[in-house]
Amino acid sequence: MSNTPEPQEEGTMTTQTEPKPKPSAKDYKGRLKPIWCPGCGDYGVLSALLAAFADLEIDPDNLAIVSGIGCSSRLPGFVKSYGFHGLHGRALPVALGVKLGSPHLTVLIVGGDGDGLSIGAGHFPHLARRNVDVTYMMLDNRIYGLTKGQTSPTTPHGIWTKTSPAGVVEFPMNPAALALCYGATFVARGYSSQVKPLKSLIMAAIQHRGFSLLQVLSPCVTFGRKCGFDAIANSIKECPAEHDCRDASSAYQLATDPQNIYSGILYQEERPEFISTLQAMGGARGRELDDGAPEIDVDRLVDQFS
Repeated sequence: MSNTPEPQEEGTMTTQTEPKPKPSAKDYKGRLKPIWCPGCGDYGVLSALLAAFADLEIDPDNLAIVSGIGCSSRLPGFVKSYGFHGLHGRALPVALGVKLGSPHLTVLIVGGDGDGLSIGAGHFPHLARRNVDVTYMMLDNRIYGLTKGQTSPTTPHGIWTKTSPAGVVEFPMNPAALALCYGATFVARGYSSQVKPLKSLIMAAIQHRGFSLLQVLSPCVTFGRKCGFDAIANSIKECPAEHDCRDASSAYQLATDPQNIYSGILYQEERPEFISTLQAMGGARGRELDDGAPEIDVDRLVDQFS
């Protein structure tokens, strides 16, 4: 057998393309510099998030981050992606619209406990039960940080706040437990001080095919008082090794444990995803484009109705 290379036609040239370098976390940094208070838990969340994007090698052109209003909701400005800083409590319906309009995008929702469980609480159950393929990161600092320290839906009972000078009377809501009750197919809990485990949880949530709720305990160093890092550090624990995340009853027990805050994947199941089901029925734009139908002439529609 001859090792002589075959002659090439005159005028042709072969080039060897170099493999595309693996992205790093810094490749996903946005143009804006974070402006959270020094020591804010959200810095740890951002670090974990950028590292997760790099490990998953997500194309920024195929990434959209939607937020509401609050300290955590500033995050889209700090990431290289499509970003939408929406209204207070309205991040979830906006994200649903983004995903319906462009099903190929990886859609991430970022909001706080006040944003998601107070004014926006009505949207949470419906996105969960529909099992839309989006990841909802609820950054839970257990206080209203942006508006200077009022009681939020997750503020622990009895703690002093500016709106509860005698101590919070109500008992706190539980985001992970609510997500389980609403029918979410992925429910997890992380902690901003544990960046590497949090990165793994973010990756698992994004890779899950369906609605993912990731509650991230992200303390407020300015107004957190007795619900800050010290309080969480004394009670945070990993899910037991024997925990079966397919067992909803076990997941609920861990989510509502009165003594410990369990972190990790609490629950995960496979169920038909909302937009894929619509596409199979021919009711979503992605199905129409896949079938070769012409794209919608947006400019013509704007001219027609403006």
